Amino acid sequence: MANKFAGKVAVVTGGSTGMGLATAQLFVREGMDHGFITGRRKDALDHAAAEIGTNVTAVPGDVANLSDLDHLYDAVKKLNRKIDVVFANAGISLLAPLDAVDEKFFDLHFDANVKGLFFTVQKALPLLNDGAAIILNGSIATIKGFPATSVYSASKAAVRSFARTWTSELRERRIRVNVISPGYTDTPLLEAWKQGEALAKLKEEMTNSVPLGRMGNSDDIAKAFRSLHPMKRATSPASNSSSMAASPRFETVAETEYFVPFTPSTH
Repeated sequence: MANKFAGKVAVVTGGSTGMGLATAQLFVREGMDHGFITGRRKDALDHAAAEIGTNVTAVPGDVANLSDLDHLYDAVKKLNRKIDVVFANAGISLLAPLDAVDEKFFDLHFDANVKGLFFTVQKALPLLNDGAAIILNGSIATIKGFPATSVYSASKAAVRSFARTWTSELRERRIRVNVISPGYTDTPLLEAWKQGEALAKLKEEMTNSVPLGRMGNSDDIAKAFRSLHPMKRATSPASNSSSMAASPRFETVAETEYFVPFTPSTH
């Protein structure tokens, strides 16, 4: 699979750490001509670019800031190539019970997870090849009802809605829009929820709820892109299953089919 993405150009938002970084690394490792990654912290972004090594451009910025998105796509234009893959991955996830949510907390999530994602895709459209792939990072939180995640879950529900609508709008250009909804995944994002012993206990509780015996990791999510490029059809819809919490859940919104892949223990 060394040339799986040969000849392709990708944009990955939130590419400094976690799923975004792992995906950008996989793209380049498997032959992608060039990748653009974004992140709010320049130091982390520069470190990520160094980890990836070659064929990557790091563009600092916040997806919630439309001027920063313009700066990103200005950098893409300088390559004089069309985009083949957009992974709209950047987002915010913090915990707060219903009675503790204030306007700032609400806006923080919707600015990044909804507005930022929306305009990441909209501003990419003139630069996308026909037949390109748009992949949105969702979450199983949209169907699970986890406590203290009402704002986050609602923002991710908007992502699923976007995908279904955009599939209809972009079908004349053969642009595929898909959502990947990770389950319990061990990424730096969890450090915004808990720290120290509390974080360790949270991870233990998550692990114990997964029959596989471990949480997912960023590489699991990155490897999922092999299934999304090119898209494979399912023979029948798969049901939602809480027992697959460590595995990502795929939605091929063009056909409203659901994928619940098994995550092998050898990963």
